[in-house]
Amino acid sequence: MTMQQAATRSTYPAPTIPNNTVKMKFAAACTVAFAASANAFAPSNVGNRATQLNAMKDDIARVGAAALAGAALFGATLPAQAITKSELNQLSYLQVKGTGLANRCSEVVGEDTITPKAGARLVDMCIEPKAWAVEEEIGKAGKTEKKFVNSKVMTRQTYTLEGIEGSIKTDGGNIVFVEEEGIDYAPTTVQLPGGERVPFLFTVKELVAKGNGGSFKPGFQMGGDFSVPSYRTGLFLDPKGRGGVTGYDMAVALPGLQSGEEGDAELFKENNKTFDIGQGRIEMEVNKVNAAESEIGGVFVASQPGDTDMGSKVPKKILTKGIFYAKVQ
Repeated sequence: MTMQQAATRSTYPAPTIPNNTVKMKFAAACTVAFAASANAFAPSNVGNRATQLNAMKDDIARVGAAALAGAALFGATLPAQAITKSELNQLSYLQVKGTGLANRCSEVVGEDTITPKAGARLVDMCIEPKAWAVEEEIGKAGKTEKKFVNSKVMTRQTYTLEGIEGSIKTDGGNIVFVEEEGIDYAPTTVQLPGGERVPFLFTVKELVAKGNGGSFKPGFQMGGDFSVPSYRTGLFLDPKGRGGVTGYDMAVALPGLQSGEEGDAELFKENNKTFDIGQGRIEMEVNKVNAAESEIGGVFVASQPGDTDMGSKVPKKILTKGIFYAKVQ
C-alpha cells in the first residue's frame, strides 16, 4: 500500500448538516432575539393624567412608528433571561461576572397593590434604559423640522442607574417620591445613524416625582423634574489644556487671536468653561406589583439635555425609554 493510498483511507469525510436544520435553528434564534429586543419598546397604558406627559407623548410619537408597531406585537412577552430580585440575590459574583446581569434591572411578577405607610421609603431603585433617540433638525423640500432619530448606545454596560432611594410622602392623598441618594448618574454616549456621537449624563438627581394615587398598583403613574449636571467637571482639561478650575486661560498656541479688546470674542466660550446644570423630566408607570416582596416595576420615559462641552455647544434633547424596579420599605 502506498503512502498516498494510506492517507486517503485514513481521511474521513466531514459530516454534513442538512440546510433545513440550519435554517430552522437560525430562524428560531432570530425570532427569540427580535421578541426580546421589541419588549424594550413595550408601551405603557397611559391614562388621562393632565401633566407634561402629553407633551412627552408627542415627542415619543416622532421617534418611529416601526418600533411602536413591534412593541404592540410583542408587548405581552417577557424579555429573554428575565430574572427576579430573589433569583439574582442567589447568584455569586463569579456567576454574575461577564453576563451583563449587573447592568439589568430585576423583573417583578404580580399585579397586587401596595399602600405605603407613614415614613416609607423607596429603596434599591433601578432604572435601565432600553432605547434612545436624539432630536435633530431634518431638512425636506426646503424646510427644516425637528425630529427624534433613533440612536444606538456606544457605552459599555455601565449606563443603568442602581441603588437609588428616597422618601415617600403624601400630598393631597397622592404619593410623592423624593430622590435622595444612590448611583443616580451614568455618563453615556449614543451614536446617530450618520456617525455623530452625542454624550450626555443620564441621571435622575434631585427627582421629585408626584403620583396620581395613594397606592402602588398596575396603572399607577408618577413623574417630575430632575437636575442634569454637566457631563464634565471643572477638573477636565480640553485638548488645549483649558479647564474650569485648572489649566490654561486660553489656547497657548493662539495668543495673537485672543489678545486685545475683540480678540477673545470668537473663542470666548471655548476659553471660559462653565459647569452647566440643566433640567430633565421623567414619567414612570407601574405595571407589576409584588406585595409579598414589596416590589414594584414598570416602564419610564425620560427627556433631558445632552452635553454642552462646558458651555461651548448647544445641548441636544435626548429621549430615553426603558424599565425600572424599586422596593417599598
